[in-house]
Amino acid sequence: MAELHMQSHRLQNLWQTIRELPLLPIGVLLIVFIIPAFFAEVIAPHDPYVPNLRARLQPPVFFGGTWDYMLGTDRLGRDILSRILHGAWYVLAVSLIGIAVGVVVGTTLGLIAGYARGWFDGLVMRLVDISLALPAMLLALALAAAIGASFLSVVIVVGFALWAYFARQVRAEVLLLRNSDFVARSQVAGASHLRILFRHILPNVMNTIVVLATLQVGIAIMLDASLSFLGIGIPRPTPTWGLLVSDGRDFIATDWWISFFPGLAILLTVMAANMLGDWLREQLDPRQRQI
Repeated sequence: MAELHMQSHRLQNLWQTIRELPLLPIGVLLIVFIIPAFFAEVIAPHDPYVPNLRARLQPPVFFGGTWDYMLGTDRLGRDILSRILHGAWYVLAVSLIGIAVGVVVGTTLGLIAGYARGWFDGLVMRLVDISLALPAMLLALALAAAIGASFLSVVIVVGFALWAYFARQVRAEVLLLRNSDFVARSQVAGASHLRILFRHILPNVMNTIVVLATLQVGIAIMLDASLSFLGIGIPRPTPTWGLLVSDGRDFIATDWWISFFPGLAILLTVMAANMLGDWLREQLDPRQRQI
């Protein structure tokens, strides 16, 4: 009976968690971002790279176009919907890998700086101050111009632009944890500094890292789109969302759909990611739940 009661309690907790999920942002991310990123080859109606000059500049279906090109075509007759679907993969890859780079670099430096203190802490914090003082877009432009336009350069730019946020937050958490009783007991037991950092302190800051990483998705997407829009991101003919917006800027007064729908995809994805990050912060931070 006790086991049945425990199982029932777990099911009730699971159901309560599911009911509290933010279905709107999750649904938007799945429809606009995640599913297209992995299944674009299956669901895209046309090849995003092959032009069709006979179908150039066709409007969306609801504005006089055809169902063959539901969101219209660009100046070369390429299907806008197919290019958006295929572009989601590159946006997802840049965001995830770039944020992962920022997480690894920032978390490692923040852990060591907060635990060791001294000159290393001062050095890391001055680098953080310099990084945060510079506008992220300006920093991204400078790095992209120096490295060159490629997928790898965009990933490096995103990681370099985001690492300081993780370093600062993780360091603040470590400063609170380094004097905790469980850290003192580990030191008395003879545990090495690395073991204390990565076995005892790191798990206690993982919630903060997860929430912060989720909140950085929107920034990563905007950086990628901005670099592609300016022509120093992933080079053509890759259909990244920023490049799709850039393709339509000369036609915005007449053929508005070329830029509008990729821009709408960026807007919806960034908003949904930020909403999901806010929800995660409320769930994983006890101080937020008490407010």
